[in-house]
Amino acid sequence: EVQLVESGGGLVQPGGSLRLSCAASGFTFSSYYMGWFRQAPGKEREGVAVIDSDGSTSYADSVKGRFTISRDNAKNTLYLQMNSLNAEDTAMYYCAASQYRISWWARFQKAFYAYWGQGTQVTVSS
Repeated sequence: EVQLVESGGGLVQPGGSLRLSCAASGFTFSSYYMGWFRQAPGKEREGVAVIDSDGSTSYADSVKGRFTISRDNAKNTLYLQMNSLNAEDTAMYYCAASQYRISWWARFQKAFYAYWGQGTQVTVSS
């Protein structure tokens, strides 16, 4: 059974940092295309960052330069390091997995990811 379990969310002040983790099990993590998405109240779920099995990454413009996605295949874990957080980053954050490599144009489209975690809440507030 495929499982994705996020952790690391919480309340942080503007300008602060958090590192999210996503523990994966039930599949060959190293060969999967992985992504982080987020959903703020009243908004659509949006792609934040993705990482291919070869380690190549891509970011949404809104987080480029502030967020870093990485993976540790030995630990079957996906990470999202978030720096310089602001109120617009407040959302539920989800990790997602795809067995297939996703084309660049579709990398942030939810339909291409078959597996999802339950999410971890990130709140940026003073």
